[in-house]
Amino acid sequence: MSMQHEQARRGIGLLRPVERLGAMFLGTLDHAGHAVNLGLETLGWLGKGLTVKRARRGVPSIIMQIIRVGVRSIFIVSLVSGCVGLILALQLAPPLDQFGSRDLVANIVGVAVLRELGPLIGAIVLTGFAGASIAAELGTMVVSEEIEALEAHALNPVRYLVVPRVSATILSMTVLGVLSDLVAIACAMGVAVTILGVPGQLFMDNLLAQVSFVDFATGIGKATIFGMLIGLISCTNGLKVTGGAAGVGNATTRTVVQCVVAIIIADLVFTAIFYAFRLF
Repeated sequence: MSMQHEQARRGIGLLRPVERLGAMFLGTLDHAGHAVNLGLETLGWLGKGLTVKRARRGVPSIIMQIIRVGVRSIFIVSLVSGCVGLILALQLAPPLDQFGSRDLVANIVGVAVLRELGPLIGAIVLTGFAGASIAAELGTMVVSEEIEALEAHALNPVRYLVVPRVSATILSMTVLGVLSDLVAIACAMGVAVTILGVPGQLFMDNLLAQVSFVDFATGIGKATIFGMLIGLISCTNGLKVTGGAAGVGNATTRTVVQCVVAIIIADLVFTAIFYAFRLF
């Protein structure tokens, strides 16, 4: 009997990693389902706001969130994007010198920034700057029972709390994507002209010859999707907080991790789609 018990315990021990993996997978699906459901409800309220006057949340609340989420992120997004532009130009110069093509730094920087790095940098910075803040704010409201107070007064939390924040992250991320592109390219051009010795007119000619409106449009499209993901994931984690102050901290941490992972996966998916349809 003891041997049978020992074998049974070993079997259970071997199954524990599988159980944990399964629980993690099911938890991810459940969380994704909540985010999708919240997104559909948010989309429904946005649609009602455009068609039904009584369902409109009001522009002032959205503007307030844009200022809080987007305007206050301008400096840090510009700083990070500018540093990335400087790094790209300096790192590309030595390998291009081997082929006598230092002036082509504009071509590579333009494509890399417009298609990928501009929206990606803006989204990651906005995740840390605003996504965590949204999750913490909504989580605190859940813990202090403010959400229940809204429901007790027949006020829909999605309409009054989620819609303005998701709208703000989408609009802010779209504009920040453009800003990130401009700052990164401008800083790369500054390095190319002042340090690498590339004439400014040649830099601009190569840049305009390489990139197209499609490169810019695909990057901005990604930025808009990234903003939607940041808003929905942040609000979902904030509204699902349990466990008091510790739960708020956990929700904030989960928000940052999940947003970054979701952004990278979405970037991969859209890049594959653009490649399949030859949108480069």
